[in-house]
Amino acid sequence: MFGARQIGIDLGTANVIVYVRGKGIVLTEPSVVALAHDKSPGARPRIVAVGEEARLMLGRTPGNIAALRPMRDGVIADYVITEHLLRHFIDKVCGRIRVFHPELMICVPSGVTSVERRAVKDAAVRAGAREAHLIEEPLAAAIGANLPISGASGNLIIGIGGGTAEIAVISLGGIVVSRSVRAAGNRLDEAIASFVRKRYNLMIGERTAEDVKIQIGSALPMDPELTMEVRGRDLIAGLPRTITIGSNEISEAMEPVLQQIIASIKSVLEETPPELASDVIDKGMVLSGGGALLRNMDRLLTQVTGVACYVAENPLYCVAKGTGLALEHIDFFRDSLVAAP
Repeated sequence: MFGARQIGIDLGTANVIVYVRGKGIVLTEPSVVALAHDKSPGARPRIVAVGEEARLMLGRTPGNIAALRPMRDGVIADYVITEHLLRHFIDKVCGRIRVFHPELMICVPSGVTSVERRAVKDAAVRAGAREAHLIEEPLAAAIGANLPISGASGNLIIGIGGGTAEIAVISLGGIVVSRSVRAAGNRLDEAIASFVRKRYNLMIGERTAEDVKIQIGSALPMDPELTMEVRGRDLIAGLPRTITIGSNEISEAMEPVLQQIIASIKSVLEETPPELASDVIDKGMVLSGGGALLRNMDRLLTQVTGVACYVAENPLYCVAKGTGLALEHIDFFRDSLVAAP
């Protein structure tokens, strides 16, 4: 429709990234909502902050305010709050008063159920979209990474986000083999927090665990090793304490989660038809999503599979860019879109 904006949204567990046709990536904010619970009987929770403002409240709120993530493992965990989250970002991009409702393209993990697909589509329409299309995350990532997916040639894309890791072989504009494993960025954070608790008797929050992963995390042991100071609460004394932790310890902590991702990649490679497997060996694998930014992740995957692995350009934005481009060329990709019941 003339005048209606076309918007691609990467509705992730960790971040919401918005792509607007003609402008590119216009917004990146954490998918966190802060709710205030009124003490009067029958009162509904009130939204007090969304996005970055709400993320700063994680682990720091008084008793009547809760900061939470409405998306879990790549799918909607709280339908009503997700609707508010979408409305907030649509209003931010299009303005609160608009003549035309925007057309949306939203990505979903490749393993979602029909109920989860319907929840995403309904939330988008109720949040103010004229029409909402759904696209599978690996396909959107491949489009955003500029892979030549329209030809009769195999392309292997690995997308490691906050809630899920998506692995898929794509040919002729569609997914041939795929796996969606709920082991990604958030599980890495949990593994780091659990490791620090067991080894040092120190309780740290999810924000601190994420900072440790970003600053010194590595998929492979490093030499020289990186170190950083970590502050938390001593579980024995109950008092604040500071420790120094090294990157090789963090590699050890993350290994079980990384092994789950590796097992899924091997499973996809085993199921790939021989002709496409030959193409993958020639071209290599492409890594996208926030997990692609983890040090030495590409080297680890090359070592364990024997197939060259490359990090996409701007891996964090591949999915959002791909959703926007798919919406711009919707006639070509229509057969590859996810049908909501």
